[in-house]
Amino acid sequence: MREERVAIVTGAASGIGLAIAEALAREGYHVVITDINAEAGRAVAERLHGLFVHANLAERAACRRVVDATLATYGRVDILVNNAGFQHIDPIEAFPEETWETMLAVMLTAPFLLTKYVWPSMKANGWGRIVNIASIHGLVASPFKSAYIAAKHGLIGLTRTAALEGGAHGITVNAICPAYVRTPLVENQIADQARTRGISEDEVVQHVMLEPAAIKRLIEPSEVADLVLYLCSERAGAITGSALTIDLGWTAR
Repeated sequence: MREERVAIVTGAASGIGLAIAEALAREGYHVVITDINAEAGRAVAERLHGLFVHANLAERAACRRVVDATLATYGRVDILVNNAGFQHIDPIEAFPEETWETMLAVMLTAPFLLTKYVWPSMKANGWGRIVNIASIHGLVASPFKSAYIAAKHGLIGLTRTAALEGGAHGITVNAICPAYVRTPLVENQIADQARTRGISEDEVVQHVMLEPAAIKRLIEPSEVADLVLYLCSERAGAITGSALTIDLGWTAR
């Protein structure tokens, strides 16, 4: 790395976010870990010699606090990875309204707010990288995931708009759209989908998660992290406003 740069990764206590934080730390970035899980988040930050900011990103003040703490500690923000999220499986007529609101707050409003709050630092430095971890469900739909799919579709729209505004200031903004990744979240989804659909967990994996895919396996978190590293590098300076798939061939049909 040519100079010390600072990266914020949300939802970095486990799963994809953890893999991204580890990859950035290995490359020499100062990494700011934010997560609702305080115990796990602090442990990750300590291990990576980074900063932990405990935050429930459904709250606007928490989003502001993440960026303020980063600027107070390091004086700049160069990379923002919007990864935090969660799933809820239910038919539309049974979907809890409070859950809908919380999911959109965490997965769409929080990325907007964090982008807004880091923008002045990136603009002042003439360089920035924002990577939004969307999903294949930002491009296609599946039943029983109305809030999740609405948020991820919106996140791709936010990505494209921010890319257009950031280009003149050296800021690139991209989204990554993975299919199912081997994380604790996905393991919980398997059980939820089995319950909702009335089928076995093995049937969920084979006939729901992997049926549309050409490659019949789950994606590893490190594979997503590798693409994040590339998008954050100088080599990817011409890539912006893109929704890049890691989908095992899902959308090739």
